[in-house]
Amino acid sequence: MPRTRRKRRRELKRVPRSDAMLPEHDRGALPEGLLTRRQLREKGLSPGGHGPVAVLRCKYCAYRPDQSCNHPTRGWLYDVAFARPKRVPTLAQEWALDRAMAARSTCPACLRRYYFCLPLRTQGRCDPCARGYEPSPDTYFASTAPVPHRLAA
Repeated sequence: MPRTRRKRRRELKRVPRSDAMLPEHDRGALPEGLLTRRQLREKGLSPGGHGPVAVLRCKYCAYRPDQSCNHPTRGWLYDVAFARPKRVPTLAQEWALDRAMAARSTCPACLRRYYFCLPLRTQGRCDPCARGYEPSPDTYFASTAPVPHRLAA
């Protein structure tokens, strides 16, 4: 009989805050010009190939001001001065993405293109074809003819 595996509790390394590799900032006390990746994305920017310049400490580490934050929930802070505008995909890239999504959301049996990805690996076709019922019209595109210019993005 196989033994059940026990989860090991991850050992946290206690690093003094003075020995941390990057400067650390608590939530609510951020200097101007430092943003997280999500905040950069909201402004239409990307880090621009540069690494983080500081660490945003997690909520748990607010109770330990002398220790460095090394939890997975910490945030990386990027400098706005190094940020670049996000790249805009070309029409050919959008077309390629649309064809890939069409392959994942089109049933090979009934040729309907659904608004969601189908379980083609496990089932091989859409649920209505596999179980023998008529799908509701609001779950798939009305036209069954292939439209080459229907972009997903």
